Amino acid sequence: MADNKKPAKAPDRKANRRGAARLAAVQALYQMDIGGAGINDIFAEFESHWLGNEVEGEKYLPAEAAFFRDVVSGVVRDQAKLDPLIDEALSKGWPLKRIDAILRAVLRAGSYELEHRKDVPGRVVVSEYVDVAHAFVEKDETGMVNAVLDQIARQFRGDEFVRS
Repeated sequence: MADNKKPAKAPDRKANRRGAARLAAVQALYQMDIGGAGINDIFAEFESHWLGNEVEGEKYLPAEAAFFRDVVSGVVRDQAKLDPLIDEALSKGWPLKRIDAILRAVLRAGSYELEHRKDVPGRVVVSEYVDVAHAFVEKDETGMVNAVLDQIARQFRGDEFVRS
């Protein structure tokens, strides 16, 4: 008897859409940092050309647009507050301005989410941004992302990190 089951299509789960939104947010923040693009131009470009489309042979997952907008606009709004927090979490002698632009974007987005997106567990935020960093940098640098975001997570969400 033949099995007529079709392969299950990967579900368009909220987590996948949020992961895609995080990756897109980091790319957008990087583009703003390097190219000086404005936030409205970034939103228009990403929402019409990147999110859920194929660009330069790469297929981008559909992203949760509201989450993408929240992270990008939140980082832009709170950057003056986030940067000193990140600076303090970095090793002495390595201020944020010395860190590669893509890592600045990862750390800023992760820090924003840790402070403001209480709907997402802190450990998930740290893990997700370490995964985003893996898309751009070597393992040593992802370890730094993990350490910095873990330290910031403990500041904003200490109760989630208490050992039982």
